[in-house]
Amino acid sequence: MKIMKKISALLLVLVMVFVAAGCSKDTGSSTNSSGSKVAKDIKDIKIGVSVGTLKQERWQREIDMFKTYAKDKGFQVLVQSAEDDAQKQVSQCENLINQGIDVLVIQSINADAAAPIVNAAHEAKIPVVSYDRFIMNADLDYYITFDSVKVGEVEAKFVVEKAPKGNYIWLKGGPEDNNAHLVAQGQRNVLQPYIDKGDIKIILEQWCKGWDPNEALKHVENGLTAAQNNVQGIIASNDGTAGGAIQAMAAQGLAGKVPIAGQDADLAACQRIVEGIQTGTVYKPIAKLNQVAMDVAVALATGKDAKTAVDSKLGQWTKLNNKTKDVDSFSVDVIAIDKNNIDEILIKQDKFQKVEEVYKNVPKDKWPSI
Repeated sequence: MKIMKKISALLLVLVMVFVAAGCSKDTGSSTNSSGSKVAKDIKDIKIGVSVGTLKQERWQREIDMFKTYAKDKGFQVLVQSAEDDAQKQVSQCENLINQGIDVLVIQSINADAAAPIVNAAHEAKIPVVSYDRFIMNADLDYYITFDSVKVGEVEAKFVVEKAPKGNYIWLKGGPEDNNAHLVAQGQRNVLQPYIDKGDIKIILEQWCKGWDPNEALKHVENGLTAAQNNVQGIIASNDGTAGGAIQAMAAQGLAGKVPIAGQDADLAACQRIVEGIQTGTVYKPIAKLNQVAMDVAVALATGKDAKTAVDSKLGQWTKLNNKTKDVDSFSVDVIAIDKNNIDEILIKQDKFQKVEEVYKNVPKDKWPSI
């Protein structure tokens, strides 16, 4: 009988341990003293947001969007920017976790270095939403993104349609960013058939750490010197690196003569497009991306289903592998923008840019009537 009592007691302890373990995995809401689920009211939640930099125009816009969404819905959002310092981002996220956030939304600087952030958040029972840039090698909860491969394909198509033959300079994005590799994959999808036929020759291929326009400037200067300015096309990976490349070309009298495109639809890029200096850009509707991220974060914080919380018209759900798991991911589509549709889509339809700012350097009699 004593043995039976000991066994029964041991079984009871084990059952209690398993029940406790099951409760500890609940990241969508808090628990009360009895261990049952308690859905938080939206007014009581706190969302942490970590972005990698404010140097690029789009991130300044997106932080404002995060704050506006939170203000309209009546919850608190805490925002941190690490200014391209991966270790600083880790420290800032630890600070957000210590402030008792319910969900962490993070635009990582380094795809691999952000993995410990996910681990730390999960230890505190906080779900993590990877925003725009994929966090690799981690038990990530959700990923909200654009189709980066398509971005690269659109950029390359802009250039090869203008220059199907000749010498090319290929500028890739920041090697530390997984998105840069996906963009490069898309660019290669378009370029490789031309390279294989011998129509296009890559005379210089370089990464631009941190997507730095200054690195793009130096690479293009070196490429132009090596080719004695005999360059017919330049592949850039965003509007910042395109701007650096155009600066180098302008010094050689080539600006507007060599096709080049970017992504993000930055104001400076839009100005270059209407001036005829930049061929095109890839518009990423960041308002849609921003809304999806906040909808998912709020659903997680209030104990609701994240997938059903998102309007299916904004994009589509899929699964993407980050070398640890197949992560539930939501993809928002992108749009090719050039001088033919910039007025209709960016200025009139989405009001992403203002006509007086885009056409600032163009004679007023050539402005569109919008």
